[in-house]
Amino acid sequence: MQGQKMRIALLAGGTSGERAVSLNGAAEVERALDPGRFQVRRYDPACDLAKLVGDAGEIDFAFILLHGLNGEDGTVQGMLDLLGIPYQGSGVLGSAIAMDKYLSKELYRLHGLPVADCVIIRPGEGGSLQGIVDRLGLPVIVKPVREGSSLGLTIAGSVEELQAGIETAKKHDRQVMVEQFIKGREITAAVLGNDDPTALPLIEIIPGEGFAFFDYTAKYQPGASREICPAPISSELTAEAQQYALAAHAALRLRGYSRTDMILDEAGRYFLLETNTIPGMTATSLMPQAAAKHGLDFPQFLERLIELAVEDRKTQR
Repeated sequence: MQGQKMRIALLAGGTSGERAVSLNGAAEVERALDPGRFQVRRYDPACDLAKLVGDAGEIDFAFILLHGLNGEDGTVQGMLDLLGIPYQGSGVLGSAIAMDKYLSKELYRLHGLPVADCVIIRPGEGGSLQGIVDRLGLPVIVKPVREGSSLGLTIAGSVEELQAGIETAKKHDRQVMVEQFIKGREITAAVLGNDDPTALPLIEIIPGEGFAFFDYTAKYQPGASREICPAPISSELTAEAQQYALAAHAALRLRGYSRTDMILDEAGRYFLLETNTIPGMTATSLMPQAAAKHGLDFPQFLERLIELAVEDRKTQR
């Protein structure tokens, strides 16, 4: 393709609760990609799937900027595999596993990574809420198993709040996870690469006053949270978090890039929460911030993701 522009299908929008986040990110990605090297055409899977299939022969690469279900969970990745269109990031298996917080947690545990105790509530299962409280204590985190941007996530400080939180989470997914609440500092660790990935500088996330945790509003409302990169922690704790992120990336069979969120408790212990396979992608989003500290500005970071995907295409995902 030397001398020719790479024809990129930018997939954004979609049908999940993170549609607006996806569209905002796509606008910045489109502006950042060098028009001298890339010809970008936008596709919204909510309405453009037939067009995407019809145009497949004229597409060199797909940049997936879809978050949540039907975008980050392996569905779109599988369609692109069938169409023979390369794309950035993880394939079907890694995407599907990472989207499922409970399966991810089980794999973390199997690989010796630290996680908080939890209980899974599946469709049709009853169980004693008091029994959950007796096991996990209070407060607890209640979250949909498959959702992003903290949508449907609540903190419950009583059995009554736990019941309400379960009902809220069920609006987003049929499976609900109730997790032990770990008090501490919110740290996120990004990873860049395929077979020999690099851990990027850590970021500490400090929710603003009035926010108990980094919820949807704290994530996307200007001024609602503060992010510090690199995180102001010791070199030993930094290295430990980076190793956990690299281990999570490998355990979940991820490719290209990922971002693992964790809590650093008051005793200096980490607990892994989840790994994002398509992190937010504006110039000020968490992973681009870490990439910038690593020496890659936003356009360079995007081009590196494309390069990694093209390299990975030479081997089976």
